[in-house]
Amino acid sequence: MAEEEKNEGSGDELADDAAQSEQEAPEAEEEAAEAEQEAAEPEDEAPDAEREAAEPAEEAAEPAEEQEVAEPEAAEEPEAELGPKEKRKRERSRSSGPPGPPRSPAERATERAARRRTASERRRRYRAGRRHKRGEPGTGTPPALREPGPKKVRQGTVVSAGGDKTITVEIAVVRRHPTYEKVVRRTSKLHAHDEGNQAQQGDVVRVVESRPVSRTKRWRLLDILERAPR
Repeated sequence: MAEEEKNEGSGDELADDAAQSEQEAPEAEEEAAEAEQEAAEPEDEAPDAEREAAEPAEEAAEPAEEQEVAEPEAAEEPEAELGPKEKRKRERSRSSGPPGPPRSPAERATERAARRRTASERRRRYRAGRRHKRGEPGTGTPPALREPGPKKVRQGTVVSAGGDKTITVEIAVVRRHPTYEKVVRRTSKLHAHDEGNQAQQGDVVRVVESRPVSRTKRWRLLDILERAPR
């Protein structure tokens, strides 16, 4: 009997344990569900953070697109700095009309000369019209009359007359030094043109400057003042 009572008591305890486990199971399931919700909430917040991070990126992308749109305009600005030849090439490349017939270099040169003549005539008419609007040009200041100045004359002694129509004249210059008051004697030589070979060595002559007769002759015999003794 005692054993049966023990078995019955153990059966009751097992039933109680099973009931408690059944009651605890829903609670565990609820706790697990709450834990999953809590774990899922940060995941829900993460997309919000990603959206917030993506919005500035999109805002930054919009100015980039504006820059890309503005870049072609900036690229077109240097067109003003192109030379005439580059501008003509650019216009020909953008032309949408039918291509012209093939031409030889001679035909191209002829057309170019004709265009230049036309442009020259147009410029001439334009300038003539501008002058007509301003009135007839005045006479202006008359050119000054050129009066040749006095020619230099030097006196010296003939030291050489061996050349044909050429004499070498030595000119002595005697001057007092402006500071030391000493008499300073200097000599210089020049070549003069003697057309008739009249002067001889030792003669005292006068020469006058003239146009260049040769590489070294810029003077001409004027007269003979004193003949050398022979």
